[in-house]
Amino acid sequence: MNKFLENKWALSITAGVLLGLSFPPVDLSFLSFPAFILLFLLADKCDSNKQLAYYSYAGFVVWNLITTYWLMMASLVAGIAAVLANAAIMTIPLVLFRVCSKRFDKAWLIALLQASIWVSYEFLHHNWDLSWPWLTLGNAWANQVSLIQYISATGHLGISFWVIFTSSLAFLAFKNKKQSIALAATFALLLPSGISLMMFLGSTEEPAIKTTSVAVIQPNHDSYESHGGLGSHSVLMDSLFSITNKVITDDTELIVWPENAVDAGIYMNSRTAYSISDSAQAWNASLITGTGLFELYEEPPTLYRDMVNGRARNYFNAALYVNADGERTRYDKHNLVPVVERFPFVEFFNNIDVFGWLDWGKIMQFGKGSEATSLKTNSFTTQGLICYDSVYPSWIREFVKDEADFITIITNDGWWGNTSGHYQHFAYARLRAIEFDRWIVRSANNGFSGIIDPEGNVLQKTNYWERTGFTFDVPSKSTKTIYTKFGDWLGYLCLFLSVGGLGFISFTKFQNSRFNQDN
Repeated sequence: MNKFLENKWALSITAGVLLGLSFPPVDLSFLSFPAFILLFLLADKCDSNKQLAYYSYAGFVVWNLITTYWLMMASLVAGIAAVLANAAIMTIPLVLFRVCSKRFDKAWLIALLQASIWVSYEFLHHNWDLSWPWLTLGNAWANQVSLIQYISATGHLGISFWVIFTSSLAFLAFKNKKQSIALAATFALLLPSGISLMMFLGSTEEPAIKTTSVAVIQPNHDSYESHGGLGSHSVLMDSLFSITNKVITDDTELIVWPENAVDAGIYMNSRTAYSISDSAQAWNASLITGTGLFELYEEPPTLYRDMVNGRARNYFNAALYVNADGERTRYDKHNLVPVVERFPFVEFFNNIDVFGWLDWGKIMQFGKGSEATSLKTNSFTTQGLICYDSVYPSWIREFVKDEADFITIITNDGWWGNTSGHYQHFAYARLRAIEFDRWIVRSANNGFSGIIDPEGNVLQKTNYWERTGFTFDVPSKSTKTIYTKFGDWLGYLCLFLSVGGLGFISFTKFQNSRFNQDN
């Protein structure tokens, strides 16, 4: 054991393996605690920040590989780049952990700053063009819903704070052999989960005042083949209409098709759009479907893909909304996967390319939606969050604030094949249910589709790679959780504490250097 604890490579790689196993589908969530205790030990063993970054990088690569190896199914080069780049970014907060532990003596202060630094890292990583929130620590706990009900107040970042704060105290208790710190670590471990468990066990199902009869369609088309592998666009549409006719009932009020269900680029006034509108009218139901949507502009935007008949044009990964009267509106996906769907920092590069050497409009790929547009009817309000949108609670909050009765997610996880990816993506939706106290309706092209209640319980779930559908009466809710009201308050608070703590360290270091020079 002593040899293991002295071996920096062993500490790093073991921590990476434990973190990988803590995520779905393995779901050994508690392994995140010993994993970070090992990383804290590694930071303590290293002689410099550079050495810590060097050794810890291997562990972070292992964590990324175990959890997100499936990225390479969609794009080998982009998947490898994402794993290597994200692992490198993860070394930054760990190095800052070491800086704090070397400058402060009080265990509670060290733990507070280290937890704040990690949460700040995750918060900032959610909010830039290379955003990749898949490995947020809270996601590892998505299937432990009885222990994380408190995220209705803190958001999922509260889980990350809990894990780092508790792990830091546990390591400091081990290092300093102090019973008082060990008791504090035990208290930190049990208090949030204990409160959450009481909330979960004490929750009672209230009778629904209003429900919406929803038909969820899982067409199971092949994502790697043109027209879903069905040969032509008309056959694809017939496939969607056929399975919908089999699933819906006379009471159906909303039909949900998945992302890319209409596997083609269309216009809002195209023949396909009119066909969908006619069907919605015939069914007397509203419909949400994923599709590629073109948009033409009277006045060209700064970035656009091409010109058609003298008008600028962009292309969006979008949700087409159709109400029961056949009226159409749209939502354009806001959170686009870096590199795969949109070139990072394309606006910046376009601005500095003063000579216009490159056509950044073509390079950017998909256009980026800017409005949180919902489907609003006389009976309900919901939205068509598209795939990657669903891991951005700050964006979903805009829809819930706009009186969403329930949350609808459409996705196509078939790009990743039968890997961990679709297990993780479905699990993460359970976090959104708890954060916003809303029912979740999820339609996935190949699975998993399902229904999740506001406590995060899965009430309906399809099999993967199965052509199917189901109906469900989804209750409407209008409550506003603390997270809905105040958003990422914890992220901003931790950012403030991190800047303050690191600023104090820098200031005292500067003061000490000046004092030494004067003497």
